[in-house]
Amino acid sequence: MARDRAKHGHRAYDKTERMAPLKTEFEVQCPCCQATLVIDQGLKRVVRHVEPERADMPKLDEAHQILAEAKARRDALFEQSVASEKTRGDALSKRFEEALKQAKEEPITKPSRDFDLD
Repeated sequence: MARDRAKHGHRAYDKTERMAPLKTEFEVQCPCCQATLVIDQGLKRVVRHVEPERADMPKLDEAHQILAEAKARRDALFEQSVASEKTRGDALSKRFEEALKQAKEEPITKPSRDFDLD
């Protein structure tokens, strides 16, 4: 397919390739994000937006390492949640036993209600 295009004089699209600006277009650099905005005077609007290269953008070579680190982080969080769920049952049963013990120690009293005072 690519050979057919080259044979017939067509080139493959390249994102890094810059188009020649029209006479009605001019470029402005955004003061906030440093992106290049191409504005058309006739249309009075932005016709193209080119973001600058980020310095902190991860490289494709590091993708395997980044994915492995993310997996390790997820696995650690999962193990932590499993451990907390295992001890949660013990903690709840301990609290229940303490409440039951406290209820047995307290004397049983008849509650006084405003309704009973009449």
